[in-house]
Amino acid sequence: MDFNYKTMNRRPPLTQSQDDAVSSPSFQISLMDESSAVTGVQSIRCRAAVCRKPGEPLVIEEIIVAPPRAREVRIRITCTSLCLSDVTFWKLKDPPGIVPRILGHEAIGVVESVGKDVNEVKEGDTVIPIFMADCGECADCLSVKSNLCSKLPFKIAPGMPRCGTSRFTDINGDVIHHFLSVSSFTEYTVVDIANVLKIDPAIPPNRACLLSCGVATGVGAAWKTANVENGSTVAIFGLGSIGLAVAEGARLCGASRIIGIDINPDKFEAAKKFGVTEFVNSRSLGDKHVSQVINEMTDGGADYCFECVGMASLVHEAFACCRKGWGKTIVVGVDKPDATLSFSSYDVLFHGKSIMGSLYGGLKPKSDIPTLLKWYTDKKLELDKFVTHEVGFEDINQAFNLLMEGKCLRCVIWMKK
Repeated sequence: MDFNYKTMNRRPPLTQSQDDAVSSPSFQISLMDESSAVTGVQSIRCRAAVCRKPGEPLVIEEIIVAPPRAREVRIRITCTSLCLSDVTFWKLKDPPGIVPRILGHEAIGVVESVGKDVNEVKEGDTVIPIFMADCGECADCLSVKSNLCSKLPFKIAPGMPRCGTSRFTDINGDVIHHFLSVSSFTEYTVVDIANVLKIDPAIPPNRACLLSCGVATGVGAAWKTANVENGSTVAIFGLGSIGLAVAEGARLCGASRIIGIDINPDKFEAAKKFGVTEFVNSRSLGDKHVSQVINEMTDGGADYCFECVGMASLVHEAFACCRKGWGKTIVVGVDKPDATLSFSSYDVLFHGKSIMGSLYGGLKPKSDIPTLLKWYTDKKLELDKFVTHEVGFEDINQAFNLLMEGKCLRCVIWMKK
C-alpha cells in the first residue's frame, strides 16, 4: 500500500476565541488554511466517530474538517451504512491499518461546499461518495472494459487521493486519517470529485447509501463481471450481505438455479428472499468436499461460481466446481493481503475454465450506479430487504456489535435521527 506520512498536514490547536466561535449552530469557525485561501470557504467543527485504538469502541468527538481543495467537495453526511470492510480495518493493528482514523465508506449526503475547478456538482446537490474513482479522463475510465481508474487508482491510503494530505484534525490540531477516500463516520467529510456521484434527492437515503459499496458490489459481480445469463446455474460461497447481493444480481439476470453455500443453515430461509433456490451446509457433508457436492447437484458444475467470503481455500473449491469449457469463478471476497492462490496448469489449460476478480462488482460508478438506482425505483432491484437495522449516530458502536454477532445484513446509521 502507498503511504506518504511526510506530506500529511498538521494544523495548530484552536485559540480560545476560535473555540467560542464554533458554539454556533452552523459549527463554522474562522480557522483558515491554504485551501480556504483558494475557495473562500471556512473550516467546520462537527462530530465524528473516530477509531483511536484498533478493535476498541469508536470515540464520538468533535473534529475540524478543512475546506475542500481543488477538485474536492465537502459533504454533509445524511446517513451511512456499516460494511464488513469497516470492521476488518477497525481491527487491524498494522498497515494498512492506522489510527486515529475515520472509517465508513457507504453513505449519502448533501454537498456543503466545492473546491476550485469543480463543475460536476454544486452546493445543495444530493450525492453518493464511492470508494472507486471514476475520473472520466484516463484510458480505463473511457473504456467499457474496466472500472479501475488509472489516474486515481484504488489505494487503502490515509489521505486524499491527489495529494495524500488529510482534511481532518482533532481539536488539538493533530491529524486524523482518511479511509477509502470517503470516511463517512462523520457529520462532514471531504471527497474527491472523481469519487462523487450526483443522484436524485427523491431516492430514500437509507437505500441509496447501500450502493456505495456492498450491495452494488454483489449485484455488479453477477451483472457486469460474470454477465450471468438467463437460465444459468450459479453457486455462491458465503451468504453474508455480499453473497446475498450476488444472489439478487443473479436473480435479476434470470438465473434458474442459485445455490447458496454457507456454514450456517439458519441463513437459508432469509436467502430465499434474495433468489437462492437451494442450500448446501458445508459443515454437514461428511467426507465430501463442497465442490464434489456441487458437481453432483449440477451434473458437472455450475456455470458461475462466486467466492464471497475472502478465503483462498474457498476460491479453490469454487474453481473446482465451475463447469469445464465455459465455467467462470469470480472472486468477490477480500482475503488477507498475503493470501495466495495455486492452480494446476493442466486444469486451467485443458478444462477451459476462467477465474477473475471483481472489485466493486466491475461497476463504473458514474455510468452503472444510475442504472441500479433506476432498477430500484422501477422495483426491479429490491434494496429494502438488505436493511435489517437502523440506529442514530450516537449508537454507532451498537451497529458494529450487530454486524459482528451476525445479527444484521446492513445497519443504517443516521447522523440526525
